[in-house]
Amino acid sequence: MTISIIGLGWLGTPLAAELQNQGYTVKGSTTKPDKRDLLRADGIEAFQLILDPGVKGELPVSLFETDILLINVPPSRRSKPADFHPKQIQQLKDLIVQNQIKKVLYVSATSVYPSENQLARETTTLSLANTGNPTLLNAENLLWENKNYDLTVIRFGGLLGDDRIPGRYFSGKENVAGHPPVNYIHRRDAVRAIPWILTNKLWNETFNIVSPVHPSKKEVFEKNAADFGFPPPASYENPEGQQWKKISPDKWLQTGFIFDFNNPLDFSYTP
Repeated sequence: MTISIIGLGWLGTPLAAELQNQGYTVKGSTTKPDKRDLLRADGIEAFQLILDPGVKGELPVSLFETDILLINVPPSRRSKPADFHPKQIQQLKDLIVQNQIKKVLYVSATSVYPSENQLARETTTLSLANTGNPTLLNAENLLWENKNYDLTVIRFGGLLGDDRIPGRYFSGKENVAGHPPVNYIHRRDAVRAIPWILTNKLWNETFNIVSPVHPSKKEVFEKNAADFGFPPPASYENPEGQQWKKISPDKWLQTGFIFDFNNPLDFSYTP
């Protein structure tokens, strides 16, 4: 089986190596020619692909000659308009249809759920009126509409671990939200989740994939600070009135997947 990964970044690059180790033929894309060359030197068939939001420059045709396409293109919400990412996805959908790709994975995020002090499940009703991330929800809906391919949408929690230490981002800051529960997943478990879907043929589903244990943000930030010797947040917000959500991974756990990192307090890091 051949799989093409659109987006060989922080998640996509180790995923490509894992899939190769499991016997898949892997192709992938990056926006930078120097990174493309480095990936090729590491044995990954990499191409340059820029979606701006349509294909900019030459289309790497062989990238779309594949059995499975994994779309791992995070939206640039701060620097681009809200419709930019859905237009990227529409471009990719057109290429999926043109190339008759039969199986598609889309990496979304749990930010699609609103923060309404609730336990969020895949059955939670989402609309553009209540979603926490209309850009991602629009993209998901585009891929589901009038499809002629198998599709699975993966809603990852906050991707952390290795060189991403959550407490470092809030070190020394004032009025940090510390009360809400975290919805994190270690990069290693995120990488392991994709082959699990392929091996178990978990198609035409949406999955929340987050670590099952949800300590508070304050617990995680304070532990990171103690473990690595940087200052914790200088102060925390009053918990009254804070909006939060806890993401349920129950549906994902029912597939039999076993997390390496059940609890974000136990994540491994390589600072």
